[in-house]
Amino acid sequence: QVQLVESGGGLVQAGGSLRLSCAASGSIFSINAMGWYRQAPGKQRELVATCSNGGSTNYADSVKGRFTISRDNAKNTVYLEMNSLKPEDTAVYYCNADADGSKWPFRVSYWGRGTQVTVSS
Repeated sequence: QVQLVESGGGLVQAGGSLRLSCAASGSIFSINAMGWYRQAPGKQRELVATCSNGGSTNYADSVKGRFTISRDNAKNTVYLEMNSLKPEDTAVYYCNADADGSKWPFRVSYWGRGTQVTVSS
């Protein structure tokens, strides 16, 4: 089992910045990648950014050039630095860990409870 706890959300004006953090605990050795997803009211959850154990990153087109994902393996923490925020970035942001599982398909996805990010215009 992996536990994920997010922090760092809040209210910010358009053009501002926020930094989200997600601390992982438990079976961290099983984690292959960590990332951030978001869900706005009335919309499906969508990928924001992911970062593999090897440091490979992937971003949604909507956040490229504005958001940066990073990991501190010593602290078992993943960060999301968000700059030039827009009102359309308003959503609940969820931390995700993709890990090995003991049963088929031998992959497990863990989620944090989410943190609200609100960008005012």
